[in-house]
Amino acid sequence: MTKIFISCALPYANGPCHLGHIRSTYLPADIFARYNRMVGNDVLMVCATDEHGTPIAVKADKENKKPIEISKRYHDMIVRDVESMNISLDNFTRTTDKIHYEIAQNFFKDLYESGLIYKLDIQQLYCNDCHKFLPDRYVEGLCPVCGSEARGDHCEKCGRALEPTELDSPRCMTCGGTPVIKDTYQYAFKLSEFEDTLKDYINNNDNLPANVKNYASNWLKEGLNDWVLTRDMDWGIPVPIDGAEGKVLYVWIEAFLGYISSAAQWSRATGVKWEDYWNDYVVHFIGKDIIYHHSIFWPGLLKAHDCKLPDMIYAGEFLSLEGEKMSTSKNWVIWIDDFVRDFDADLLRYYLTINAPLNKDSDFSWDDFQRRNNDELADVIGNLLHRTFTFTRKFFDSKVPVYENPSDDDLKFESQIKALPDTVGEHISNYEFREALLEIFKVAKSGNKYFNDQEPWKAVKQDFQKASNCLYLSNQLAKVMAIVLKPFLPSKADEIAKILSLSNADEWDDAKVFLPEGYAVKKAKPLFKKIDDDVIAYQKEKLQKNLNDSGDENMSDIIDIDYFDKVDIRIGQIKEAEKIEKSDKLLKLQVDIGEETRQIVAGLAKFYNPEELIDRKVAVLVNLKPAKLFGTLSEGMLLATGESGALLTPDDCDIGEQIQ
Repeated sequence: MTKIFISCALPYANGPCHLGHIRSTYLPADIFARYNRMVGNDVLMVCATDEHGTPIAVKADKENKKPIEISKRYHDMIVRDVESMNISLDNFTRTTDKIHYEIAQNFFKDLYESGLIYKLDIQQLYCNDCHKFLPDRYVEGLCPVCGSEARGDHCEKCGRALEPTELDSPRCMTCGGTPVIKDTYQYAFKLSEFEDTLKDYINNNDNLPANVKNYASNWLKEGLNDWVLTRDMDWGIPVPIDGAEGKVLYVWIEAFLGYISSAAQWSRATGVKWEDYWNDYVVHFIGKDIIYHHSIFWPGLLKAHDCKLPDMIYAGEFLSLEGEKMSTSKNWVIWIDDFVRDFDADLLRYYLTINAPLNKDSDFSWDDFQRRNNDELADVIGNLLHRTFTFTRKFFDSKVPVYENPSDDDLKFESQIKALPDTVGEHISNYEFREALLEIFKVAKSGNKYFNDQEPWKAVKQDFQKASNCLYLSNQLAKVMAIVLKPFLPSKADEIAKILSLSNADEWDDAKVFLPEGYAVKKAKPLFKKIDDDVIAYQKEKLQKNLNDSGDENMSDIIDIDYFDKVDIRIGQIKEAEKIEKSDKLLKLQVDIGEETRQIVAGLAKFYNPEELIDRKVAVLVNLKPAKLFGTLSEGMLLATGESGALLTPDDCDIGEQIQ
């Protein structure tokens, strides 16, 4: 028996849960936890709401409330959402709980006393009107890389991590004034000392999936800087050392410790040591937007504290909505509370799991949701189960019939049924949740074909044993599905188990034990209903209305063909490349675009050495308004992916050629 420590990324307590939260983090964690409990492993799954940091403080300022009031409001909403999706957490707590303060402050103090945290003189934005230093989220301005509106910690448009002092045209979020740069100090963690350890952890850990390794490796290419762990704020956990008055722990050091404090709270309630789970096997389920936090910062802190590092970090890719990026500010989003008001939570669990593997971005479409519900859940899985139970009741007095003299078709179907638990279990163990659910669907589809081919409604009069064997095996598959569907569709699986009066439906190995002949089956109703077109039309209309009512916010990132015609993208070739002084992100490039050579500033320094780029062909947006970035003129933009910084490299095209 393995003890498994499972954590879900802490939801930030400034809003309720939407589909993306469930898809990337809580649903896969729940599938993995439920399965491991069913095979006999000892699982501890924990989470908490992340309740400190500037966004909550900013929202509190705007609403003239205390930050704790904001976080309490959304904590309650998040608990409601998580419970409505049947996420089987063992403990769900808050980072404002007393035990969390104790653990976070002791953790910081231990590192400080061991010499791994030190006082660092820095420059920071200061608002003369508000008379305070401004943490990152208290500042907005223009991204120095792409020129878009950006917050003080990152640019949502190009995905770049930023420092507040890097912003062009910064403004204070509280009063709208222009802040100035002043000298101050914070406390920094010697992350750079653990660079070799972290490289080894990333590169030689076979458990880590490719997207985590690739993302973390890109961060490690240019080397690690020390990491500032404190902020000037009132809202947060006070820094527990003398002389640090007015400073709080940065949310990204103490939020990690929410995993530990939640587990510790569970331990105090149960008397069971959480450390036994951590020291056996640890898996973090997160979204890809916080990969580098969990693969670099968190392991660095743990190593400094001489703790075991996580065995697995599983990062779910993004979920879009109707082909567009979800946006809570534009209300282009589906909230969990709205969904479960109209549909069974298991329908969403099914769709989000089977729609795409976790290591790929996927899209939620109301039309596709309807199709999968109607064609797969209702027509395949539901139809097979309903026909099985109905014909067993009609022709065999609600008893599992006798199985004798099986045909080749019978034996083939029987082997599929018997193989299903191990196949599904192996996929779940390997974090292949979509593949596991697809196997269940495939066997159900095969079962429908077998049922149609055997025609038990005819055979019961012409070849009774043929009908008997068909219903015997169909009931066996129903039993198997009551168990193997449990990690994915817990409510529907329980309904199947209730029809079959199963007493061991929570034990995975019981799926390999067939029901005896003569076993009683209860009367059943259809488990899945089809969703009508008008229901989906209403949901799409509601989504569009929410968007239109959001004010801002007519999907401003959607363009028409006439606008696109104005975009001039040409093939260029990099002739010179050099780093920009005092920037660890920007490179100054000279790019030949055929008719002329343009100077372009690009945020590629974390991904490429300057010499790697010489003579490389690139795609260049040439009719972009010139801008100064870090005081350097930029006359265009290179096209690259947001996450890895990988340049689009059109090697087969001619320099100066226009992309049509």
